[in-house]
Amino acid sequence: MPGSRVPGRTWSVRLTGHADHTVSVTCSTEACRMPARSKDTMTLRRFAAEHIKAHARLAVVRPNAACSCQAAQCVFHETNVQCSGPTLLVLVHNPAVGQVWTLAEVCQTCASQIPHISILARAQSPARAGASPANAAAPPAARSAVPGGFSSPQAAPEEPVGRRRPRRPGPRRVA
Repeated sequence: MPGSRVPGRTWSVRLTGHADHTVSVTCSTEACRMPARSKDTMTLRRFAAEHIKAHARLAVVRPNAACSCQAAQCVFHETNVQCSGPTLLVLVHNPAVGQVWTLAEVCQTCASQIPHISILARAQSPARAGASPANAAAPPAARSAVPGGFSSPQAAPEEPVGRRRPRRPGPRRVA
């Protein structure tokens, strides 16, 4: 049914401190494998930031996605707004707190109200997305898992097995 909206998606990665001075990382995607609890907070913080970036690289913003902020009763911002505008993929992370990274499909109006936000992608309108096959972008190449081997099996498809072409010997270009 054209014009029907699908629920906006949200991913969250969270660092949680424990009484024994260790830290753990959790992801809202159950299939994602997380590292073990550790006292190395900085390493797990870097892991969490890279993990949410991996989700962002693999997410395609859907033009028919409803605002996930509205579905969550506008928890990302203080003022109530009327959702409108194209769908955006945003990263919400307050560096002062630094323990939660949230990736969400939200409308342009809600995005303008959310503090500590980075707009990562915009949905293309359906008319532009299928306008002409000559202008269509090639599908994204398969991406590898997050370094360290911690990722969702569904989020990172296997790399195709193949050989790289050897570089031809010859004069080097000087810039």
